[in-house]
Amino acid sequence: MVLIVNTTNDLDITEKLRTLIDRKGVRADIIEAGNMKISYCIGCNYCWLKTPGVCSIKDDYEQILKKIIKSDQLWVISDTALGFIDHKGKNIFDRILPIATMYLKFKGNQMRHVARYRKRTDVGLIVTGEADMEYLRKWAVRCALNFESDSLGVFSQDQTEEAAACMS
Repeated sequence: MVLIVNTTNDLDITEKLRTLIDRKGVRADIIEAGNMKISYCIGCNYCWLKTPGVCSIKDDYEQILKKIIKSDQLWVISDTALGFIDHKGKNIFDRILPIATMYLKFKGNQMRHVARYRKRTDVGLIVTGEADMEYLRKWAVRCALNFESDSLGVFSQDQTEEAAACMS
């Protein structure tokens, strides 16, 4: 299953994606998170130490995390700020931390968190504004690697059809 989290207030993007993936027969769950209350990670480590796998922040993100764990793919639609994804999009990625454990292992010559669950969720990103796309591609690969997943790519909103082609 594909999970699409739209952190913007532009509903046209998700409508276009819905049309494109429906034609392909892809099952998707779309969450319009632009107006949801999703705080930033406070680095308390509760999700690792006190409440393993559960974030201590009680806000609208909890329902998203539960769906991420069950999804094959996570696609985040984010506005941009200063050439990067904005704070709403970044919060989605930062708050994924409970799906990892505090334990680390070497993968090749890099340290990575040990995954909490067997299920892996690949990640893709669609941005709506100006961004350093090459940097975002490298960043997305690193994020995916840390959760033993694959990056599905980074696309501008003008490349919605290309992004939809990667959804399965």
